[in-house]
Amino acid sequence: MKENIHPKYEVVEVVCACGAKFKTRSTMKAVKLDICSACHPFFTGKQKMLDTEGRVEKFNKKFASTQGKMVVRKPKTEVKTKRGTVKKIALSTTPVKAAKKTAKTEKKADKKEAK
Repeated sequence: MKENIHPKYEVVEVVCACGAKFKTRSTMKAVKLDICSACHPFFTGKQKMLDTEGRVEKFNKKFASTQGKMVVRKPKTEVKTKRGTVKKIALSTTPVKAAKKTAKTEKKADKKEAK
């Protein structure tokens, strides 16, 4: 191995969020953990939920508004054009195809106006 290019491998103290401390070797000067073997559910046999920033409550709030049903969006019947006008489209065509059609007809209309 080359000399003076590798970090120092020292004994450091690892501190967990639960308060457990132990020593190990690492190239880092200090090691802080969120979960360790003293508090991990696999080793303790207890289920512990870590809710960061209320994500579980946020999900439950969103899910409760649907009452467990799938929400289906209605297809668009109007497409805004570049000029800001609104054109109605047939529901049988997809909005993407209808938007392309309106864009093509808009270009043709612009060419006719320019002549």
